[in-house]
Amino acid sequence: HPDDLKPRPPFSVTRRRGQNLIHFDPSTATGGEATVFGGLKTKSVDVVATKPQLGPVLAVSCKGMTGAFRNLTNRMEETIGECTNLHITYPALVFGYLFVIRANQASVVIAANDIAITTNHKPVEAIIRFHSALRELAGRRGIRDDISRYEAASLALVNVRQGAAGRLLTGFPYADSPLHIEKFFATLYQRYDERFVYGAPNLKSVTQRMEWSPESPALVEHVDHLLGYEARVAST
Repeated sequence: HPDDLKPRPPFSVTRRRGQNLIHFDPSTATGGEATVFGGLKTKSVDVVATKPQLGPVLAVSCKGMTGAFRNLTNRMEETIGECTNLHITYPALVFGYLFVIRANQASVVIAANDIAITTNHKPVEAIIRFHSALRELAGRRGIRDDISRYEAASLALVNVRQGAAGRLLTGFPYADSPLHIEKFFATLYQRYDERFVYGAPNLKSVTQRMEWSPESPALVEHVDHLLGYEARVAST
């Protein structure tokens, strides 16, 4: 439910004939990050879903870099620390890490340290090494597993070329990479369902993810605001 999320998205919900209708409603949106009580320190997290009496159940931390890519591996220490900090207090928290890189292509006007994509259209070595390191920090499945690992992580390179600016670079990570953006939310939702729905059936009425009526105005009249996302639509 939008009320469970911070920042709150621009949607409102009504009920009709036993189904949930979602409406695009910018007036309901709020900004800001959620403050989560970690085992070592409080932490501001970009997106957090919280359930009453359970606390934060799903969160996504978003980071990015626009240059100086030789320093990418230096980010790993803070990445591990952030995950460990929150999992100490909330071991059941489904935590995702999304890292976005500006895909600067080699040219005479870009410093060598700021190049992400070579003239052969391949990522530079620093980004390949970062991908390998980040892959080892993802894939946490159970609440007794390593608390320094994220349930899901993704690395995305954003195009800056004229005519394609803002679009994701499709060549890297490769389609079979566990860090591919297409697998990110599917993995987070799967881990959430395993822990908070199937793993705790008595809480299903509280934790089960919502399904939306296909007649929802947000899905019919405002599809441009969904950015290609396929909603969890209820059967009719």
